[in-house]
Amino acid sequence: MRIFIVLLAMNALCSPYQNVERHRPNKVTTLKAVPVVMWHGMGDCCCNPLSMGYIRNVIEENVDGIYVKSLMLGENIASDTERGFLANMNELIKNACEQIRNDSLLQLGYNGIGFSQGGQFMRAVAQRCPTPPMRNLISVGGQQQGVFGLPYCPGDTRLCNIIRRLLDMGAYNHYVQQTVVQAQYWHDPLHEDDYKEKSIFLADINNARDMNPEYKKNLLNLKNFLLIKFKGDNMVVPKESSVHEEDSVDVVAVVVFYSADCITLFKMFQWFGFYKEGDLDTILPMNETKLYQEDRIGLKKLDETGRLHFLAVEGDHLKIDKETFIKEVIEKFLK
Repeated sequence: MRIFIVLLAMNALCSPYQNVERHRPNKVTTLKAVPVVMWHGMGDCCCNPLSMGYIRNVIEENVDGIYVKSLMLGENIASDTERGFLANMNELIKNACEQIRNDSLLQLGYNGIGFSQGGQFMRAVAQRCPTPPMRNLISVGGQQQGVFGLPYCPGDTRLCNIIRRLLDMGAYNHYVQQTVVQAQYWHDPLHEDDYKEKSIFLADINNARDMNPEYKKNLLNLKNFLLIKFKGDNMVVPKESSVHEEDSVDVVAVVVFYSADCITLFKMFQWFGFYKEGDLDTILPMNETKLYQEDRIGLKKLDETGRLHFLAVEGDHLKIDKETFIKEVIEKFLK
């Protein structure tokens, strides 16, 4: 039986009452390999021994003398988990960049790994904070073009219900944008103008609103950008929902088409594919999107120079067997 790395299982969620390992310092003092910086996903935390702590151990066991830093975006485990739901992402990116800049073991560069929503957050670090340099970027199930519907919400039911109520106010509502993490990578293809004007995070890092040449320049400094998607991804719920007429569509109602087809579409978003503007029936692969064709952040250039890589993994969201992780991620991009 294969051993699975399950990064987002219900019994592995962080809380102050669970057996979460301490935010321990790495014992490495002399670097023998390029360090790794990790950003966890929604409902997880920096140091859960069943998720980020386990991944850290797997990397350390397979790369001699490597330094692995798992970002904690809060004062403690509880606040780190909470900030995966309620935070201003621009402030959290600044926090992450400051942690990286202030870490003496990262000054010569590092490899970044982001899990689920941490994938787009780690990309923002690469684009906004070029010093110290990120060498390789690995997005594990990241929603790089955003989401159009609330993903499966793990963890505290009360907190998840709060997020849903806030999204019901309107994902592009000013207060919601400043507060709800998932709203900040909400991408509504039926209202692209609202997305471009009001999205405070995703529209910015995807250069959808104004072209920031530094974002493209910094991403092109990567040696490699690996995008991992999961073939059996069931994160988006509900799986089935009625189709609403356009004039009745609101923030919650746009979880339409969440049948088996919708899950397939969600997986495409992990590879920068997305809905055609104004059309929920058509999904464009990455190379047919404006983001790619206009090369707004450097994806086309990375692709043409052989530095953009794609990996499709069997299994549900963030579920990858240990052997595959070692062979396809550690051996190829972390050694």
